Amino acid sequence: MHPPATPAYTVADFDFDLPPELIAQHPAAERSASRLLDATDVAPVDRVFRELPGLLQPGDLLVFNNTRVIKARLYGIKSTGGSVEALVERVLPGTHEVWMHLRASKSPKPGSRVRFANAFDAEVLGRCGPDGGLFHLRFAGDPLALLEAHGHVPLPPYIEHADDADDERRYQTVFAQEPGAVAAPTAALHFDAALLAELAGRGVQQAHVTLHVGAGTFQPVRVERLTEHKMHSEWFDVPTATVDAITACRARGGHVVAVGTTTLRALESAAVSGMLQAGARETDIFITPGFEFRVVDRLVTNFHLPRSTLMMLVSAFAGYDRIMTLYRHAIARRYRFFSYGDAMLLQRQTGSTSC
Repeated sequence: MHPPATPAYTVADFDFDLPPELIAQHPAAERSASRLLDATDVAPVDRVFRELPGLLQPGDLLVFNNTRVIKARLYGIKSTGGSVEALVERVLPGTHEVWMHLRASKSPKPGSRVRFANAFDAEVLGRCGPDGGLFHLRFAGDPLALLEAHGHVPLPPYIEHADDADDERRYQTVFAQEPGAVAAPTAALHFDAALLAELAGRGVQQAHVTLHVGAGTFQPVRVERLTEHKMHSEWFDVPTATVDAITACRARGGHVVAVGTTTLRALESAAVSGMLQAGARETDIFITPGFEFRVVDRLVTNFHLPRSTLMMLVSAFAGYDRIMTLYRHAIARRYRFFSYGDAMLLQRQTGSTSC
């Protein structure tokens, strides 16, 4: 059955039944040993991720998100004695201030203080964010240094174990560089040094963007009609070198392959004017079926949550019916889902134009 026309899509159109045991709680023993569902041809093919170089051509361009996950989860005590659990959403550049999600029995008032990890104090400045759902705090020192020393890896809510040393290593890409994300660009977790070297040896080019993934990536869509949903905002940067690499890739007839939905989101946000433009800015782009893709030809991505904005994004990219068929295949073949799960390689459905 086909879903209704684009303006009438509802969240229920992107629902599916997922056996709980398919939600990966730990990564594969080796990064590139995870499974890869190759969906670039009519019939999907079950592969291993390290087979990816054979699916790309010399002259293709892989674009990665080089953001680095910070230890954004904190536990603390209010000055009144009540406990709090906090998740930093954003570190404000050039300041000691942060925006954070904060859970407590009673919300702390502006001017009050919270002591985190029994190590440092933070002053509550007030509420913030698009809907006032975040808290604005000032730390006693450099937030990134304090989080690195006293914070915890911000594992997604569906991972049920407490973070440990293995998570510190594996919930981070091997090329992570720019600190600021509170969730990993998970499609890139499958790449290791050997695989990157093999891709380079095959003549597959590589470029980077930076998009600091926010906790909003896990937020449910709380309205039924997609046209009523307000997307969370994230900061991204597309360097001039990456724009030049994409232009060169187009000129030689190669494919632009985005590694992860965050990379795709950054690239397509940078091209909403019709031309890919370098620079750093905010994006609240909401990609749903009917979206006109201008940059990305192929997408490496993990399997996403039912009813999520990422399900809507991949459906826009590869086609709604195609995605639903692929997800049924993945569930039947017992692929592992979500952040520590397996991946698939998608081809953009025909009809979208490129820059």
